[in-house]
Amino acid sequence: MEKTTTLNLRVNPTVKARAEEVLSKLGVPMSTAIDMYLNQIYLTGGIPFNVTLPKAPDTLNIDLMTDEEFEARLKRGYDDIEKGNVQEAGEAFAHFRETH
Repeated sequence: MEKTTTLNLRVNPTVKARAEEVLSKLGVPMSTAIDMYLNQIYLTGGIPFNVTLPKAPDTLNIDLMTDEEFEARLKRGYDDIEKGNVQEAGEAFAHFRETH
């Protein structure tokens, strides 16, 4: 059996908890998952997945909007708030996760 070494990491507690939840379902200890990741870095010669920024749909990309379009979207948002057409953030994110 190979010798092991200690790796001390600082990670976001929420990210860690989410990863532990998934790994627990898979029956994979965190140390094994990290070892697998490090092996993949070696085998692929880099990070073993694409590291990119998420692409916003063109309809949400402010860089593609005119000032008038952006102001109209802001006004619609303010009008919704005034009408009470609002949703608690947790509910909105839960709905998003269910549909995406």
